[in-house]
Amino acid sequence: MRVEHVAFNVQDPLAMARWYVEHLGFQVKRRVLEAPWAHFLIDSSGSTMIEIYGNRNAEALDFPKLSPAAVHLAFISNDIDADVQKLIAAGATSEGGVTPLPGGDSMAFVRDPWGFTLQLVKRAEPMI
Repeated sequence: MRVEHVAFNVQDPLAMARWYVEHLGFQVKRRVLEAPWAHFLIDSSGSTMIEIYGNRNAEALDFPKLSPAAVHLAFISNDIDADVQKLIAAGATSEGGVTPLPGGDSMAFVRDPWGFTLQLVKRAEPMI
């Protein structure tokens, strides 16, 4: 087996999916134009997919209240500082500066306009 997608139940799936397409480089693979307004988004590599949807009958996490360490979506970045500034200009908020990690990696956290944490990571040696 292999992972097909990871899903996030959110309050405003249409706006969030649009923002992810415009600012994170996702493409819409499939969307459901009625409740729960599911958007299957594939990343620029074509190998990772997320689902953003709004199921009002299921619990939605309060992302702004969650620690970045509790849940985040990580993106490979070749220039973390520039990518953080680009996302902030698009409505994201910073969760601190760039942090060096063991082994020569570095990372930074930002929150999208809905409070969901995105991690930007630059690996000394790519993991995938």
